[in-house]
Amino acid sequence: MKIAVTYDNGEIFQHFGKTEQFKVYQIEEKKITSAEVVNTEGNGHGALADFLKGLGADAVICGGIGEGARTSLGKAGIQLYPGVTGTADPAVEALLDGSLVYNLDACCSHHGKDGH
Repeated sequence: MKIAVTYDNGEIFQHFGKTEQFKVYQIEEKKITSAEVVNTEGNGHGALADFLKGLGADAVICGGIGEGARTSLGKAGIQLYPGVTGTADPAVEALLDGSLVYNLDACCSHHGKDGH
């Protein structure tokens, strides 16, 4: 399993579509076995779903996210955990042990509930 986290200097970046990096964690038996930071290479918003699918990501932890990106991730079969703040590594640990606090209704601050 691979979990990708929107990433900026150790923290969960709060705008999915504008993230320049993801920290991608390889998970085996509910333990992190490796992690690497990857650049999005200029991909943004909806294109990030294909980028993440290409990396083999099964899940994404992020802050705010617009409706278009949500839809793209869903079509790519990637589980979404939005509305998360703080440091990336503990968030992944919390997801693995079932204690991650996330908000399925989290939107980017410039998006309304309908994504506009």
